[in-house]
Amino acid sequence: MLKRAGLNSYPIHSLRHTYVVNLLEAGADIKYIQKQLGHGSQQITSDVYAHLSKKMNKKNTEQVNERLNDVFKGISK
Repeated sequence: MLKRAGLNSYPIHSLRHTYVVNLLEAGADIKYIQKQLGHGSQQITSDVYAHLSKKMNKKNTEQVNERLNDVFKGISK
């Protein structure tokens, strides 16, 4: 199918990995991802897939900064 579509061939694991990275970037819960993959524990899922992408790192940094700004606004009043 990939040849007919003019796409490079990749191992099937690449599709699984891409799916999980997209779930993580979309904010899916690690427990949900664990169940999707059929892993026996969240730890396995985290160990294998929970490395941060640039997009996730940026999103998390922004969320922490927003929260800290809210906290400091409350203190300065």
